[in-house]
Amino acid sequence: MSNRNSKFDWSNPLATVETITINFEGESCVVPAGITVAAALLGHDDDHFCKSAAEGDKRAPYCLMGVCFECLVEIDGTKNRQACLEPVYEGMNVKRQYAVTDEKK
Repeated sequence: MSNRNSKFDWSNPLATVETITINFEGESCVVPAGITVAAALLGHDDDHFCKSAAEGDKRAPYCLMGVCFECLVEIDGTKNRQACLEPVYEGMNVKRQYAVTDEKK
């Protein structure tokens, strides 16, 4: 995720003066330290983190408190991580998570 694809201006983050760099789908993005993965990714261009297993519909965070499981992502190779509960850290690699039956979409 690059800053050019973001709907937000992270060049002067309000959450904190300290920033870190994470990677989303192979693109680097500077985000405020201490926020969740979901908060960091919500401004991404295409507004989805994963696809549903049933219909393949695009999904994004809904409850932002760990109840709905609509924000599942892969973090550093570990699938089924809830983006709304995971704090960002320097060098974190995040990928969208797709249904097991359809990994390539």
